[in-house]
Amino acid sequence: MIEMVLADRCTGCGACVEVCPTDVFALNTAGLAEIARQADCQTCFMCELYCRADALYVAPRCDGPSPPDPAEARRAAGAFRRMSGWDEWQSDPAHANEHWRMEEVFLRARALATAAVAPSAADR
Repeated sequence: MIEMVLADRCTGCGACVEVCPTDVFALNTAGLAEIARQADCQTCFMCELYCRADALYVAPRCDGPSPPDPAEARRAAGAFRRMSGWDEWQSDPAHANEHWRMEEVFLRARALATAAVAPSAADR
């Protein structure tokens, strides 16, 4: 569940507001992100993936708030994005991040798995 926005790191880009599927964030009067509806968080980590400033701390627990130690939250903010490889080649446009293409791999894997469990003509 989203637990903290590190205001000193937030750039006000609004990416977290845009990508959150349950509208958890809002921009405050200073133009920075804030948690507006924490109970609506689904712990999908989309906000952390899209926050290039590493200003968000999402705790892995999704069953309710678990206020973090501020020092731990600062250290862990953005860890999911970094460990997943999101934006890993952002600085070199010739090697754009193509993790979104994994959908093609998953669809092919599903088709192969389905074919493997389908009875063959000889078995019928």
